[in-house]
Amino acid sequence: MIVVLAWIGLVCAGIPMLMYLWNRCLFREPPELTDQPLALDTLPPISVLIPARNEERGIEACLRSVLASRGVELEVIVLDDASTDRTAEIVRSIAQTDPRLRLETAPPLPVGWCGKQHACFVLSQLARYNTLAFLDADVQLAPEALARLGLFLRYSGAELVSGFPHQKTETLLEKLLIPFIHWLLLGFLPMAAMRRFCWPGLGAGCGQWFMTSRVAYEKVGGHAAIKSSLHDGLTLPRAYRRSGFWTDLCDARNLASCRMYRNAREVWYGLAKNAREGMAATGQIGFWTFTLFIGQVVPFALLGFPDVWPIAAPTVLMAIGMRAALAWRFRQSWLGVVLHPVAILLLLAVQWYAIVRAMIGRPVGWKGRSHPASLPPAAGIGDHLNIRDRGAFS
Repeated sequence: MIVVLAWIGLVCAGIPMLMYLWNRCLFREPPELTDQPLALDTLPPISVLIPARNEERGIEACLRSVLASRGVELEVIVLDDASTDRTAEIVRSIAQTDPRLRLETAPPLPVGWCGKQHACFVLSQLARYNTLAFLDADVQLAPEALARLGLFLRYSGAELVSGFPHQKTETLLEKLLIPFIHWLLLGFLPMAAMRRFCWPGLGAGCGQWFMTSRVAYEKVGGHAAIKSSLHDGLTLPRAYRRSGFWTDLCDARNLASCRMYRNAREVWYGLAKNAREGMAATGQIGFWTFTLFIGQVVPFALLGFPDVWPIAAPTVLMAIGMRAALAWRFRQSWLGVVLHPVAILLLLAVQWYAIVRAMIGRPVGWKGRSHPASLPPAAGIGDHLNIRDRGAFS
């Protein structure tokens, strides 16, 4: 029985390792500005749209980084979503020194909407330009970031693109859990298939930074298509794909940075709030629990059994090796590498915590608002499996 378990663990660890080796060549940065100097002359102006609810810790750094952008004409709109801190005051002060920035006030949140999705939808209606960049208020951009993502939107052939920023971590739980953003992306999303088939299930992105054309956004229904969702990183790209539009993603670690959470409580509840739309979804939690526990935790325990050591040892090396490779490339904490099996158990605990909360009728909310979980998910326009083929972007 232990031998069988060891072999299953080898398979469960080997498949994401092989996927990572493939994806690491496909997950690239947007085009360099020096590679496309003529294209910058025709790059359309961009509306940078920032929903903000109690974001006084990071909103100033975010805005000053955006306003320092080079190579692109822009406007910046911040929607103050019933903040009770100094968010509006900070934005208003900066806006007095730069006419490209303006502050708007969010209308009351309608029943059935997630706060962020409603704020993004309102922002889209306030925007003047036809290229929309949705940016979280805790993200900071490099001066060339917007122009380079704009070039990526143009040349990728997609109508919605997303950049994955460098994730800053300082506290213990941040260092253990936040790196799973890249670990899950590169280990479990077949990017070659994502760029070849328009299946909704292959849609993925980072909700911290999206860019899209207004035409496609409005045809999809915008954030109204995912109005009850708390996990726009998954649900928005899938809404686009259901409507027949391509989506793509890129490595933005050198173009943007973000520190999502500041302490263990924020990490736990922040990850749990959208777990039910991701790993903790009813049809997926069994797969993730089995695959991650057997492939990333059990092999470490099997090292104590001499009979299976020749199988368990390579499995452990693959698990640790993949985490170490990601830590090196994305400048992640090495503590997460050393405590990898512990981090996996914590990740699974967050998912099951979200499930239990949903079962007892107390789904995890965020920033004082409850998740509209009792409502059915909003359907996107053209909610059908649209299968098309195209050459992979290179």
